[in-house]
Parts: sequence; structure tokens; C-alpha cells
Amino acid sequence: MTTIPAMALIEQTAYLSPVWARYSDILVERGEGVYLYDVEGRRYLDFTCGIGVTNTGHCHPRVVQAIRDQAGLLLHGQANIVYHRPMLELVAELRTIVPSELDSFFFSNSGAEAVEGAVKLARQATGRSDIIAFDGGFHGRTAGAMALTSSKGKYRHRVAPLPAGVHFAPYAACYRCAIARAAGADAAAISSAAPDDVGCCGNPLHQIEHLLHTQTTPEDVAAILVEPVLGEGGYIVPPVSFLQGLRRICDRYGILLIVDEVQSGFGRTGRFFAIEHFGIVPDIMTVAKGIASGLPLSGIIARRAIMERWQPGSHGGTYGGNAVACAAAVATIRAMREERMVENAARQGVLLKTELLRIKAQSPSIGDVRGIGLMVGVELTAADGTPDTALAKRTVAACRDRGLLLLTCGPYDNVIRFIPPLIVEEHQIRDAVRIFEEALAS
Repeated sequence: MTTIPAMALIEQTAYLSPVWARYSDILVERGEGVYLYDVEGRRYLDFTCGIGVTNTGHCHPRVVQAIRDQAGLLLHGQANIVYHRPMLELVAELRTIVPSELDSFFFSNSGAEAVEGAVKLARQATGRSDIIAFDGGFHGRTAGAMALTSSKGKYRHRVAPLPAGVHFAPYAACYRCAIARAAGADAAAISSAAPDDVGCCGNPLHQIEHLLHTQTTPEDVAAILVEPVLGEGGYIVPPVSFLQGLRRICDRYGILLIVDEVQSGFGRTGRFFAIEHFGIVPDIMTVAKGIASGLPLSGIIARRAIMERWQPGSHGGTYGGNAVACAAAVATIRAMREERMVENAARQGVLLKTELLRIKAQSPSIGDVRGIGLMVGVELTAADGTPDTALAKRTVAACRDRGLLLLTCGPYDNVIRFIPPLIVEEHQIRDAVRIFEEALAS
């Protein structure tokens, strides 16, 4: 096979759609573990993880072998027409890690597809129309998912009208919480606070109750959709009581609770799923990103009694549950469990956050360090506490020049997120923090 020279390949970038907002112009040749290598052989410490996708690291040998083996047997067996072994093995593996109450599975290709499917399921199962989502939430950029997304205004720019029936409520964001600031505490110090009892985070649970009696009615709301840890919206970890309060509200009014674990799932937070930190079980859960180590696959996991109300033929997809992607997912889950990657994420996450908090104590530019497991955000602020987007962009660029890849997030893109593969080792955490500290100082 003829290999196109690197310079000729770079010329082809002019023909790609500019809608992709770019963080770099690196031409990657290969990936291995926590590293990416460009065509000139330069190594980059990848703390972007394909935006939380390559949780087992780049090209994990067990995942690669599973893909190769399956590719020689069956590339595609459409789910309406046949069953195939990889999908059924994936169901068996998922049943070992999801709450036992969630016992029915549907597979798609992307997180946005899973979210749209979950909303369709909730509406059909309840016979209700409305959905409550949250300020700062990100659920995808297809039309239905975009209607549920409010992490950045630019995502909605000139794409209206979007599907109706969506109401937004405030998320419990402890960094902006007046109680936390008055106490001089970080989010972890008030994680057991009750937003509906003590006014924490602006009384978000009370505001949901208010919404249910002003903008809509409980009888019209099919579901509440929430990220257990806000991703694109700024890597915000809410108090435990916030999600538990949402569960109580849903139970009180017969509303379904949909939890979006697209970014926070598959070991990212030091548990297989972030809901494990909060002691709740949703009615429907959406998953994607880390499920198959880079192959396109997503899922809707729900209580069987809910799935049974989904009218056959009312939802589907040509490629959902692709055989090769499912084989990769099976290998991913087995590797995570047998190599104890989730436990490593919890352990290395403590080190990462501790080291970043050390820098925060010495840098007036860092307003907050927050997160859980290997899902950690550093919010950069100006002297008056306002978001410092320019500093965040300069810092990410300086890190890239030094061989560390990072991303920003949040409505102002002033939060730098650290999302390394779950196989990351202590020396790699320390290397990344050292580079970040040098870049921020520069």
C-alpha cells in the first residue's frame, strides 16, 4: 500500500470542514498507553484521553486483539435481523458493573444518540412530554440533544428552533455557593450539605419544585436529565444531597430520572459509574465514550419495566451494537476489572488533585481545583474572580509546547480539565503537574 508523505497529508487539512474547533495541528502517527506520537516521533503526554474516551489507554493490547479477532469473524450483524455473540457478551459484562435494577439494554453509536433515545423512551413510557435539564449540562449536538444542552451558548448559535418541551434548572455548583465561600470551604467540605434545607448552591432543589409549579406541572414532566458530575459545563461535582434530592423529587411525582454517564462513566471518577458516589439508582442511564476504548458505541440502560413500554420499531439504528465495537467493549470492561484500572483512577486522582491544590495555594490565578477520580478541573480566574479565558488558552498552548495535551471546558473556557487514561502512573501524574505549573507560571 502506498504511503502518502506527511506534508501531502497536511495539505489535505484545508479540505476539512472548519466547524471542528481545533486545539492543535499535531499530525498523530500512533498512540500507546498514555502517550501520543506525531509523524516526527515527538511524544505527547495525553491528558485529553480523546475527551474521556480512551480510558484503557491508547491501543490497549487486549482491546486491539479483540478487535482483530472479531474483524475476521463478523464486521456487522444488524441488531433487528440477527443476534451476535459480542453484543450478548457485552450485556453479560455490563450486568456485572451496573446497578442490578438496570436490567435492559439498547445500543447506539454516540452519546448524543443515547441521550435522544433515552428521552424518547421516557416520553413513550410515561405518556408525558416535558424534560427538565440543567444549566451547564452538555448532552450532545444533534437537534434533540442540543435542546437539552446549555453548557455554551455558541452551540445553539443560529440553529433555532430546537425541539420544545425542555425546561432548565440550576445545577448545584459549590464553587459559586455563597455558603461555601463564607465558610472558606471547598466543594468537598460541604458535599453532605442539603441544598433544599440550608440554602446551599442557591437552593437548586427548591427551584426545581418552583419550576414544577410555574413553567410546567409534575403531570407533564416525563424525566429529569442530569450529569452526576458536570462535564463540558466545568467539571463540577455537586453535593451528594443534590442527586439524592432529585431522586426523591422524581419518586414523589412519578418522574423518571435519567443520568447521563457519557463522560463520567467507565471508571473515570474512581468508580465504574459516578452515581456510585451518590448512593442513587436512576431509572435510565446513558453511556458512551469510555465504553469501547475508542470505537463508536453507546448505550441506554434502563429498568426492564420501563423498556417494556417502548413500542417495538419506534426506535432503532443501522449500526447500533456493531459487532466489532461490542467486542472492543467486552475487552475494555474485562481489562478494567482485571487490571484494577478503576481503583488506580481513584488512587491517582487523589494524587492529581493534591498536587494541583498545592499549586493553587501558591497561585492567585487558580480560583478552584475540583473533581473526583481522574476527572479534575482547574478554574483560572482574574484578580477580581472573573473567568480568565485568555490565561486558560495560553496555559493549554504552553503545555502543548512542552509535550502535555490538555483541554478547556466551562461556559467561558477558563476551566482546564485533566482527564488522563485510567492506566496513568504516579510519575506521569507528576510530569503533567510539573509541566502545567511551568506553563501557568510562564
